Amino acid sequence: MINFPDKFDAGQVGSDSAVPMLDGRSEPTGRFLVVLADALQRDEEAMCAALRSVAGVSDIVLASDFTEGVELAQIGDTTALLFPQIGVAVMAGWPDRLASLTTAVDEDERIDAVEPEQTLYSLAAPGLLTSEYLRGYRDAAASLYGHANGPATEVDVAPNFLDTPEFTWGLQATRVSTSSWTGAGVPVAMLDTGFDLQHPDFINRNITSRSFVPNQTAQDVLGHGTHVTGTSSGPADPPGERRRYGVAPGDSIFIGKVLSDGGSGADAQILAGIDWAITNRCRVVSMSLGASVRTVSPTYEAAGRRAMEAGCVIIAAAGNNASRSQGRFGFVGRPANSPSIMAVGAVDSDLRIANFSARSNPVDGGQVDIVGPGVATYSSWPLPTRYRTISGTSMATPHVAGIAALLSQASGATGSALWGLLVRGAQRLPIDSVDVGAGLVQAPQ
Repeated sequence: MINFPDKFDAGQVGSDSAVPMLDGRSEPTGRFLVVLADALQRDEEAMCAALRSVAGVSDIVLASDFTEGVELAQIGDTTALLFPQIGVAVMAGWPDRLASLTTAVDEDERIDAVEPEQTLYSLAAPGLLTSEYLRGYRDAAASLYGHANGPATEVDVAPNFLDTPEFTWGLQATRVSTSSWTGAGVPVAMLDTGFDLQHPDFINRNITSRSFVPNQTAQDVLGHGTHVTGTSSGPADPPGERRRYGVAPGDSIFIGKVLSDGGSGADAQILAGIDWAITNRCRVVSMSLGASVRTVSPTYEAAGRRAMEAGCVIIAAAGNNASRSQGRFGFVGRPANSPSIMAVGAVDSDLRIANFSARSNPVDGGQVDIVGPGVATYSSWPLPTRYRTISGTSMATPHVAGIAALLSQASGATGSALWGLLVRGAQRLPIDSVDVGAGLVQAPQ
């Protein structure tokens, strides 16, 4: 299925407001996804042969064939788009082919799974003030100011972290502020709405950008992608005597625009971004996006597992579908509920679970794995605004991704070993593990 970013109405709040990130619902595109068997991995010819014989396609297009965007409109009845690094293909969903592939899942060892491709949309797109947005804003405010999260999340003693002229509260709480590591040379992929490539804080940084959205560049219009990239990779010494807000100022930044300027995208775009990140040997993929869908997608589980085998950890937002002050605890959605993708929840500056942060989902892999700072997070924003403070599990996720880069630099760890370092090094919190997993992510010292 598909996944998208938590969305918000950036035009309705000031630059220092807490903005809730809302989760979208999934919608089918009319295409479907085919997961090829592990035995075919790293063998493009075998994958193409399986698609031709089982699905009846004559043309196989590799995602790498597109220099900009992923032209889904070009996927006709006889064409399949293949992502060779993760062993997944997308194709038109006419009934006879779907029936053939569904049968092949049971009878042909070359096909592991078939599922509909989905498109997700934010529930509160920019410029649209909805009642759900207003409810989310109220809930985020409750988390930020009232901590009205119910008795299950109470803590006995919690430090109150504050932004200072030197560091954001999140960098202090995760001990980034005292770490000597910078993530130097570690490639980190941010799959989101793009990035403001003219942002003055990132002059002379090593940035590789690619858009997987047809007819749109990697330039960020919405702001979400610029904000999460700033948290993971912002400078050690921002110009103009600004506080430091970036976790890994020395990492190599890979910007993959998988979500459109309107905040939506198809599975194929996101999968293309993952495939691209693996091709570029990224050790970390950060995805502050998701859908409020309980079931696990076999496509994203295959992508997460195969990325891990290639030395890359995928880290994704758990979701913002909770309203704890009203007794609704939500659930971890796709793709974070995949066993091989790390699900990140959010805490506030008192180290209490955020009011909107989703609780573990009782499916295999659906648990919250770790938490990061996600309430009132200050980071970069497209010009002319330059900086903004917002909230969401979207904001917690790049804290974890940036710290993964620090740990990889410090230890050389990649893949499952890097995952293990993240969870073993987390600060335990006096909160139920269904809400915070291993605890609060911590930087190496």
